[in-house]
Amino acid sequence: MREANVKQAVLHYGGGSVTLRGMPTTRPRHFVTETDDLADALDAAARRWPDLSRSQLLVRLALEGHRSAQLAHEAAQRADEERHRRRLAALHKHSGALSGAYGPTYLQQMREEWPG
Repeated sequence: MREANVKQAVLHYGGGSVTLRGMPTTRPRHFVTETDDLADALDAAARRWPDLSRSQLLVRLALEGHRSAQLAHEAAQRADEERHRRRLAALHKHSGALSGAYGPTYLQQMREEWPG
């Protein structure tokens, strides 16, 4: 988890030289090795968004994945809420169905019959 109040200078490659220079950001940079699986994902993303660079595609894929995960989480929450609602409705529907079936002294009789 990132800490909100930590401010550190972030250095970036300066372009045509090997000198690192400060960048006006305190946001961290992430370096990712392009594995075969990631290359396949980036190639597929490039077909969908042909005008984006591979680094832009990586960001797009991360954001799309996050959006998809959020939607899946929200759908699962709605399903849980609906399941809970149906169970409560069933309980209310059958509530009291056996009222009076055992009589007022049933519990006392059961206690007396139970081996002590």
